[in-house]
Amino acid sequence: MFKILKKDSHTKARLGVLTTPHGKIETPSYVIVATHAQIKCLKPSDIKKTKTQVVIANTYHLWDKASKTFLLEKLGVKLPTMTDSGGFQVFSLGFGEKNKVGKILNPVDKRHSMSFIHRRKNIRITDKGVYFLLDGKKRFLGPELSMQIQKKLEADIIFAFDECTSPLDGFDYNKKALERTHAWAKICLKQMANHKSQKEKQMLFGIIQGGRFKSLRVKSAKYIASLPFDGIGIGGSFGKDEMIETLKWIVPHLQEEKPRHLLGIGKIDDIFNAVEQGMDTFDCVIPTREARHGRIYTKNGYFDIRKHQSGKVILEKECVCYVCKKKFTRSKLNNIFKTDKPLAQRYATIHNIWFFNNLLENIRKSIRNDEFLKFKNRFLANFYA
Repeated sequence: MFKILKKDSHTKARLGVLTTPHGKIETPSYVIVATHAQIKCLKPSDIKKTKTQVVIANTYHLWDKASKTFLLEKLGVKLPTMTDSGGFQVFSLGFGEKNKVGKILNPVDKRHSMSFIHRRKNIRITDKGVYFLLDGKKRFLGPELSMQIQKKLEADIIFAFDECTSPLDGFDYNKKALERTHAWAKICLKQMANHKSQKEKQMLFGIIQGGRFKSLRVKSAKYIASLPFDGIGIGGSFGKDEMIETLKWIVPHLQEEKPRHLLGIGKIDDIFNAVEQGMDTFDCVIPTREARHGRIYTKNGYFDIRKHQSGKVILEKECVCYVCKKKFTRSKLNNIFKTDKPLAQRYATIHNIWFFNNLLENIRKSIRNDEFLKFKNRFLANFYA
């Protein structure tokens, strides 16, 4: 169940609470990635030190381990969970390593056009799903199987199976992929309807696709919003500065009372822009992945801890995360990266996750006080100073 508590007077930002069987999520919220039902580098007891409200696990990677108890037992702590459909991982296999692109297309990349198709390798897409090779074995994943796996995992929020296109794909390919995504959405809903007891335990989010094309995005928004999903996920890929425009196309066609999740997006600018356009949750690997490589986030920007050889300054002044409260100096953590890298990555991950979750807590406060834009401008000015 989702309830909107307050709307910002000057933007589409909204304060809410999403109630799940394993707890409440105050929104807007950052969803921390726990790919294998674990937050990399952290112990279960560490998660409580990071203000984490909800995590998202990966259906593709948990495929052969799916059971009713696996997700929370592996995580080691009781809190709300999400699982993706597994589609992004499977479809990304088809892009290969050469010329591989992510969710954001660099504007200097001129390969996109109305008819360009980013050629797939190693996968075969059909109206039933996708055939692919995994560890030398032929595998298949489609909407029915994706739903079966996610139902076994019993995450609080699950996502419909969809075709995630490459940002290089042109209009023609995106149109065909969208037709498959919409057909699969109905199959996922039917699967859930066949298990009424499961529907009481899990919320199913439909996915809006359409690539970088307004007509397709609007079409998808209208169609997915017309179906009885519990919430809406916005997936796919964007041009580098197109996320805001894409959300402006989509949001007017969505029901106010349903929660909205932005898949795979979570840079500092993106957080504020997504909230401003009415997003409630979003997930990204940035807090954890960049921590493992030594990037430390602070309200005054980020820095590479591996380059700090001396000095007694803690990671962030006035930060009260577990690591900063223990008075870990930058030089000390720098030294631990050299002598005990797993421990250093653990400390860096705790700090970064706390930083992002604390930022969202402050964003929620700004919405409650009707000062979101004021807080956004002040924070970004300091962060990029």
